Amino acid sequence: MLRCTPFLLFDGDCKDAMTFYHECFGGKLTLTRLADTPMKDSFPKEKWEMLINANLKSGGIEISASDWMASPQYEPKQGDTYSIFVSGQDHDELKKVFDKLSKGAEKDRFQDLHDMPFGTYGQLTDKFGTRWIFKGDRKK
Repeated sequence: MLRCTPFLLFDGDCKDAMTFYHECFGGKLTLTRLADTPMKDSFPKEKWEMLINANLKSGGIEISASDWMASPQYEPKQGDTYSIFVSGQDHDELKKVFDKLSKGAEKDRFQDLHDMPFGTYGQLTDKFGTRWIFKGDRKK
């Protein structure tokens, strides 16, 4: 079963923002620094203290977020700082939806579903300008 949650992108202040939201909503907040992941060596050391993932769960509310990692190639601007986060365990179900949303998608920041240390990942901006991030279990 797939789930959708908002995914927010911050320019270095993800920890502060998500801590604030945690104070507002309560629940459980999980913060993961880039330095604490196997992906750290793919980025410059000045990014290692940034958050690669933050997740807040409080009752029926769930918000995911990270710090902006695409700089300097892409600078954050209004409209680029949020996405819809689609997650699921069934790779085939995830791929089916990803492929449908990919039709007419923008090509400049398109990332097809691929394996990462944490599972399957992909992202796209659909033909209507909506940004989508996909994460799931690795293909078996």
